[in-house]
Amino acid sequence: MRVYHSTTRAGRQLYLRGGNLPVMSDKITAPKIRSMKGGRIACVTAYDAPSARLADEAGVDLILVGDSVGNTTLGYPSTLPVSLEEMVHHTRAAASGCSNALLVSDLPFGSYQASSEEAVRSAVSLVKVGAEAVKLEGAYVEAIEAIVRAGIPVMGHVGMTPQSVNSFGGFRVQGRGDRADTVVEAAHAVEKAGAFSVVLEVIPGVVAKRITETVSIPTIGIGAGPDCDGEIQVWHDLLGISETVYRHAKAYADVGEITKNALKSYAEEVRKREFPTEENTF
Repeated sequence: MRVYHSTTRAGRQLYLRGGNLPVMSDKITAPKIRSMKGGRIACVTAYDAPSARLADEAGVDLILVGDSVGNTTLGYPSTLPVSLEEMVHHTRAAASGCSNALLVSDLPFGSYQASSEEAVRSAVSLVKVGAEAVKLEGAYVEAIEAIVRAGIPVMGHVGMTPQSVNSFGGFRVQGRGDRADTVVEAAHAVEKAGAFSVVLEVIPGVVAKRITETVSIPTIGIGAGPDCDGEIQVWHDLLGISETVYRHAKAYADVGEITKNALKSYAEEVRKREFPTEENTF
């Protein structure tokens, strides 16, 4: 069978003769992420088109439109107020900037807990605007099974699940001491339900290592030590934009200070009538 080739920004597309459906040779998919078990998977959050484009061009494997948009971008005290409508809005924006990485979108609090039917409807609404998989927190086995059955890949999330902050009594390390088995069992339940990967958030490194060695799907850590199959970090933490410095994060640039200084220079030049000049005039 002859194959016709076409090159796009996302990578090379392969077109089978007699059909018009492209087979992406480079595009990261949920099955591709699952096959990367034992490797190192680079993941980052992004909430709009420019940030998703930059992350995609940097070569990350997975971009998560996280409900952390509530804390980082919308000014909420936690992720709990984030609505499905807001996640749809930000997913649509990020999708327009993402070509090669797998785009995963969070199911926000209240969009999947009541029933499997609600979970599927919520997941479908995110896929319709560009999500290629969804993530949900906790061992909601029936919801995961139903979403997977609907043809939508699911990423699990256990350990410190921010949507359960009130049950935990705050943002605390989970899985210490005799609570380790609870987190391990949750990870295995998520795997059995059909998730293609699972986020391990803020748990002891020894527990993360135990989970990573005993599940067949990739583990993606955040505050879970170096033994996971991958790592996910929040955009604002990586770039030094967050007001708070977190132990589990690392700033690779001080974009916050750079941005502030640039805006100061702009304001100063405007006030001194140094900008705009004739060069900026039509």
